[in-house]
Amino acid sequence: MTIATSEPRLNEDIPAGECRLIGVDGSQLGIYDIEAAQKIADDQGFDLVEIAPDATPPVCRVMDYSKYKYEQAQKAKAARKKQSRIEIKEMKFRPKIDKGDYQTKKRHVLRFLEAGAKVKVTIMFRGREMAHPDLGLNILERLAEDLRESAIIEVQPKLEGRNMFMLLAPVKKKVVKTEEQEHELEEELEELVELEELEETEELEEDES
Repeated sequence: MTIATSEPRLNEDIPAGECRLIGVDGSQLGIYDIEAAQKIADDQGFDLVEIAPDATPPVCRVMDYSKYKYEQAQKAKAARKKQSRIEIKEMKFRPKIDKGDYQTKKRHVLRFLEAGAKVKVTIMFRGREMAHPDLGLNILERLAEDLRESAIIEVQPKLEGRNMFMLLAPVKKKVVKTEEQEHELEEELEELVELEELEETEELEEDES
């Protein structure tokens, strides 16, 4: 049984003449007059808390209310932190990506999805490649089809400036991710970013030469 959503009445503030009493361990102790229930709580060094004031008679529980409030506040804080943390990874493709690179990056996208993250898939166009946006769209559609059992398209392919992107979200299922797995994914993403930066540098050097 949970504490009422509004601040409950404690100890001497409980107006009832009797109550159905629940012990500190959750056991049903029966119906007591309020003075006897208060004595039980006092003898154990706890509070008498009215948790169901509309019941007949009202239900009271013996508990350490300050500790209970602190634990509830910590749980709520953790829940808010978890809820607000939306992981979005990014995977970049080139419109003329070769078969081997495509398969490698597809596996990485799949791993991110299976770990519960959303994945922003970006097609980067350069120079005259902008004249052929269909090449990028083909890659995105192919990827979505290849991963249809593991992902849904949350944001359809969209062209913004020199980039085309699509947002994939994992198919809803129970995801159990350890801290070690999360660390491995972060390291993997960092390696991919370094590799992409190296590829971009090499391509720029080729263009300049």
